[in-house]
Amino acid sequence: MAATDDLEKIRRQFDYGPYPRIPVEKTPKEDANTLFVHDLVTAFYRRDHRVPETRGRRILDAGCGTGYKSLVLAIANPGAEIVGIDLSPKSIKLATERLKFHGIDNVYFEVRSILELPDWGEQFDYINCDEVLYLLPDPVEGLQALKSALKPDGILRSNLHSALQRFPFFRAQNLFKLMGLMDDNPEEMEMDIVREIMKELKDGVDLKARAWNPRYEQEESNETLLANHLLVGDKGSTIPQLFQYLEAAGLEFISMVNWRHWNLVDLFKDPDNLPTFLALSLPDVPQSVQLEMYELLHPVHRLLDFWCSPQPRATVPDLGEWSEEQWDQSTVYLHPQLRTETIKEKWLEYLNDRLIVDFGTFMSFSSPAPTYVDPLGLGTLLSLFDQPLAFPALCDRYQRLAPLDPLTLEPIEPRVARQHLQTLLTRLEVSLFVLVSLP
Repeated sequence: MAATDDLEKIRRQFDYGPYPRIPVEKTPKEDANTLFVHDLVTAFYRRDHRVPETRGRRILDAGCGTGYKSLVLAIANPGAEIVGIDLSPKSIKLATERLKFHGIDNVYFEVRSILELPDWGEQFDYINCDEVLYLLPDPVEGLQALKSALKPDGILRSNLHSALQRFPFFRAQNLFKLMGLMDDNPEEMEMDIVREIMKELKDGVDLKARAWNPRYEQEESNETLLANHLLVGDKGSTIPQLFQYLEAAGLEFISMVNWRHWNLVDLFKDPDNLPTFLALSLPDVPQSVQLEMYELLHPVHRLLDFWCSPQPRATVPDLGEWSEEQWDQSTVYLHPQLRTETIKEKWLEYLNDRLIVDFGTFMSFSSPAPTYVDPLGLGTLLSLFDQPLAFPALCDRYQRLAPLDPLTLEPIEPRVARQHLQTLLTRLEVSLFVLVSLP
């Protein structure tokens, strides 16, 4: 009964303040970073080291809110069918209007709770459950319900609020619960009370220093207050709890969605010269423990944002460990979210000016540090805008563009050309700028 009451309070909150409040006309078409995250190619490549087709796939946006992420999913995955569900009828109405405005008709919306999924009988290749799981009364029950709608080889993206990073806001929520401001659904009166209290606190008061900003005093910040200080049902989790939830739900961890920003060694001044104890022990430390260590050292991520699946991640060695035979069997792709006319035009400009380019210029989400490519690399990879190429064919193109060794002015040996291209692809594949797939 309590769980039902909690869900009803959440429904009323999002009927009152639908989320996200993004203008209906806004489009993510030029936002390569957002599309990269919601392109199922990214998630499936992280798990299987293969590049799937999006056409014909079924995608569920569970807790779709006002439909902006449903729009992103539709644009990022051409030919896929998108289904959005949400507790809030008002949110579903706004989501329907949004997708109609953008002329996208392969999307269907329905008022439905995530906890009702086991009785629905629908199956999906990919489920996006963004900014929802931490509101459910029991995260394990939520994950189990989502798993019931996932195909055996499907992938789920979801997230939890970090107990460590969000701690000041949880303190604020407990304070306002104590004051009775969250007994029912917070509205204008409750938000005004919060503003008055926080504004009048001395600047040195710890909660004000950690969980307040002068801009929250404006009426335009209503969405921020409802999503933080007065968020009904909000709860935090730790990395160990995340892995406990997944185990209890029968799901395998694949990766953090922003995995490049959870690299423990990047927290040290010289990643190539770690303290002796860590240098010797880290190779044997499980991924879950490394993630926990990262968050204890540097809790900067609001979300514990992850992909998981009923089946485990494929055990494919890093490209730097591949045999020559594996390279010869591989096919090289440019990530789909880089294969746009806008990016191609920029690419051609950089080539024409003979510039060295940081690939983060095109798509920065997966690249916390610069990834530079010279004109020879840009020219070699340019052909991937048209179609993927077998590695040997890409080697031929590389050698045609660089026929001479710049030191000896002798014809470059095929063996050397292969090594140079392998090094380039290995650097770019770490951030999934390119995808290198085996049969």
